Amino acid sequence: MTRELSRQEVASWKRLIRVISHELNNSLAPISSLAHTGAELLRRGQGERVREALESIGARARHLHGFIDGYARFAKLPAPRREPVEWAGFLAGLAGHAGFRLVGHAPAQPANFDPAQMEQALINLLKNAHEAGGPPEEVTLAIAASRGELALVVSDRGPGMSDAVLAQALLPFYSTKRAGTGLGLALAREIVEAHGGRIALANRRDGGLRVTLTLAV
Repeated sequence: MTRELSRQEVASWKRLIRVISHELNNSLAPISSLAHTGAELLRRGQGERVREALESIGARARHLHGFIDGYARFAKLPAPRREPVEWAGFLAGLAGHAGFRLVGHAPAQPANFDPAQMEQALINLLKNAHEAGGPPEEVTLAIAASRGELALVVSDRGPGMSDAVLAQALLPFYSTKRAGTGLGLALAREIVEAHGGRIALANRRDGGLRVTLTLAV
């Protein structure tokens, strides 16, 4: 078991290095090219076109900053600050970031979690659900409280995951997407486990994926 965990850890670090190298190259190469283009335009006296090059450089720099910031948030996730959360306001705020159809009704009693962290976890899950490729209206959120536990379930009608992908999907830096960072599910896992909860992934019988976050009430 220890040997297998070590192999997975090494594999995760290798994936991290590949992802960061890929993203840095994707941003630095066009930045370098655009800087050269800008200098050439100035040499030719076409200063009016330099602005376009500078705007493109700025856009790539902002993208790279966002990418690095995502890794920084994952590495520096603070301890959750639990507080009473009214469902109506929380769900309205969440809907402003990611679309979903609420299945059933939210519990009558307020929740007790870190609203900013749980919102981020659910945004990541809803974003993944939309990117799975199923009908947007089939991206759903269900909330249920029973036996001292709160379950938040995000579902979609995409292709689901193979057994091999399911086994690794929660590992940091693991992604089957060409431009994926492998942080969405891993960050959701970190957040829910910091709340003393757990996350589970399962394929749905009629197609699609179900991700369940379970917290102690």
